[in-house]
Amino acid sequence: MQITIDLPTAVFRQLESVAARRGMTLKQVLRSAVERELGVATSKTTRRRIKVPILRSKNPGTLNLTNADIDDTLSHGD
Repeated sequence: MQITIDLPTAVFRQLESVAARRGMTLKQVLRSAVERELGVATSKTTRRRIKVPILRSKNPGTLNLTNADIDDTLSHGD
């Protein structure tokens, strides 16, 4: 459904700025805002809890990791 809304110029400029920063269209930002206001869950706004692996350092205060160390930690879930 299409609607027409009348926004003050300053609000419209803020909306354009938000859309640009998020890499979204005005339509996407407005739809997201309306859905959030109404409490409608969308696939993009549904939050999931993720588990981040804890990486311990052999020398407290420092943590020197290579890409291989990170890959190994993520693949083993240690």
